[in-house]
Amino acid sequence: MSLRQLQTEFAKLVPRLIDKAFELGYEVTLGDAYRDPRAFGALGTSLSYGHPKSAHKSRLAIDLNLFNDGVLCISTEDHRELGEWWMQQHPNARWGGMFNDGNHYSFAYQGVI
Repeated sequence: MSLRQLQTEFAKLVPRLIDKAFELGYEVTLGDAYRDPRAFGALGTSLSYGHPKSAHKSRLAIDLNLFNDGVLCISTEDHRELGEWWMQQHPNARWGGMFNDGNHYSFAYQGVI
């Protein structure tokens, strides 16, 4: 599958992810999605925060901010139910809770995390 095709699959599933978060009773705001290489470095390098091989650089990741009764859910555990659901949606679906970044939802692609 090409990168473009995988980006398309990811983009189709993100609305379902957001809908699922609302279904679980959370409010949702959007965090990082694309990280421009001019500011964050090309894939494999890092000019700022984030992993050098971040899926955000390939348009294959989004960070979601979950709120419960208006309070930001900051722990990985707060995202567990949504993250585990996400990983069942596609063979490439990855959840950041596997590396202590609970609000990170992504697709794997040739070494990109």
